[in-house]
Amino acid sequence: MRSPALAARTFWATVAVLAVFNVVRGLGIFGGLADLATVLVSFAIVAVALWREMTRADLGLARADVRAGVRWGAGAFALVFVVVIAAAVVPATAGFLDDARADVSAGALVVEVVVGIAIGTVLPEELVFRGVLLGAAMGRWGERWGLVAASLVFGLWHVFPTLSTAGGNEMFAAADSSTIGRLGLVVGAVLTTSVAGAVFGWLRIRSRSLVAPMIAHLSTNGVALVVAWFVVHRPGR
Repeated sequence: MRSPALAARTFWATVAVLAVFNVVRGLGIFGGLADLATVLVSFAIVAVALWREMTRADLGLARADVRAGVRWGAGAFALVFVVVIAAAVVPATAGFLDDARADVSAGALVVEVVVGIAIGTVLPEELVFRGVLLGAAMGRWGERWGLVAASLVFGLWHVFPTLSTAGGNEMFAAADSSTIGRLGLVVGAVLTTSVAGAVFGWLRIRSRSLVAPMIAHLSTNGVALVVAWFVVHRPGR
């Protein structure tokens, strides 16, 4: 990006759009079209960023970097797979995967992974957070603080989703029943997703490609849901 001032304006304008959209989505105004609305808004944000002189390389979309993105993403997938499987077989952590959202048919699971996670979550979030926001933040504050800024916004993005889904997890249901407990869940979710955002951002920086964090993000959400499905459907449950 040519100008730090333009990068800052792009960053804060994007944050403002995301804040409004997140509140509207959290209120359920989009109904069953929430995923579609998220994708459309992310495409609009990317289009405006390109119009405001961000390049494809700024967004992690340069064709020359795809191969590196695949390599880094494959490594992230392998690591996530091992960690999630280990969590599923250890009694102390298996409860975190006992999630009501996984109590669906095999066909519904495939639809959720492909449509709900890959298209409705990973694609728009990576385009916006590791593409536009991280690119603009680094253009204004440099690599280190740009990564911190984009990651914190990613954490805050998860406030409403946490409030709406925490009650479906066996480990979190009790905390979700009180105001203090819900506050704790939100703070924990913001911190956790900020760290995840920093990891995804680091992958984007190292590979220079959005492909790496896309694969890592899909692995984190998709592998966890698939393993949770097996936990929910285990014999004798």
